[in-house]
Amino acid sequence: MPQPDQLPPGTAWAEPLVREVFPEAEVIELLPRTGGRLSTVYELRCADPAQSVILKVYAPEWAWKQAKEVHVYRILAGLGPLPVPRVLHHTPDGAPDGRAVTVLGLLDGRPLSEASKDLDAEQIPSFYREMGAALATIHQVGQEAYGYLTDRILDPRPDNGNYMRHQFAKKLAEFRTLGGDERLHDAVARRIERDGALFDNCRAAVLCHNDLHEGNVLVTTGDATRVTGIIDVENAIAADPLIDLAKTDYYALGRGEPERRALLAGYGPLPADAPERLDLYRLYHALELWDWFRSIGTEDPLDAIAADIARLADHRSDTPS
Repeated sequence: MPQPDQLPPGTAWAEPLVREVFPEAEVIELLPRTGGRLSTVYELRCADPAQSVILKVYAPEWAWKQAKEVHVYRILAGLGPLPVPRVLHHTPDGAPDGRAVTVLGLLDGRPLSEASKDLDAEQIPSFYREMGAALATIHQVGQEAYGYLTDRILDPRPDNGNYMRHQFAKKLAEFRTLGGDERLHDAVARRIERDGALFDNCRAAVLCHNDLHEGNVLVTTGDATRVTGIIDVENAIAADPLIDLAKTDYYALGRGEPERRALLAGYGPLPADAPERLDLYRLYHALELWDWFRSIGTEDPLDAIAADIARLADHRSDTPS
């Protein structure tokens, strides 16, 4: 498999990609940016700063995600003030080793996960309020069914109960295959058997970012402290909007009630059963995260996540959240 560091050094290979958008562009620097396991991200700085862009190179087995990102970003670009990168160019074989490449507009700011290290704790909730408002905007986009999203819904499910029971069954099977604690597996299954009817309370699917954590939120600090970018839509799904809120909440690792209150306040009014439904979705995200870390050999967080799973699986729907 080609690795990111096998790309040629320098800017010569990248400049033709930028010139598909800005024909006179002169790339003067190529800087690695925060990326994931599925792709590598670079900032291409040009002599004219207005022509600087983000370049995303996909691992071969994940090249199909390019069509998804192009599709979802273009939907989000139509949502008025939502700050998302503009898709400028995309090609299935633009990298020197033949990998797919997408060129995106460059947004101001840096990930909140990085910027927060230089901020006081009382400054963080304001960003979570903006993240809640961003999710509310994304959730304005209705979907015709429930399921995993590419440039269409794969294996569409007709209702949320069907979709979530399927998802829990799949993640529990993965948990067992990956060597998860059998008692924990059974506790999760009992919780879904007991309280899964709550899933049926969602009557319509919406577009969900499904990964809006601090690493995927760009911010500026100082005189203009604000959210400047919502990025990385590789995990987008069509689902209950509360599953999206729950993921942002659960992935706010190390944060607390001030951030949670700000997130929910920024989002706006919630249905009466939101505390119970959010709790079930936190359980789903904990289970999914355990499976993911175990599958890639990241062992250190597993005990803490297993403790979360145990706590959430034992929660009663009539217990205050």
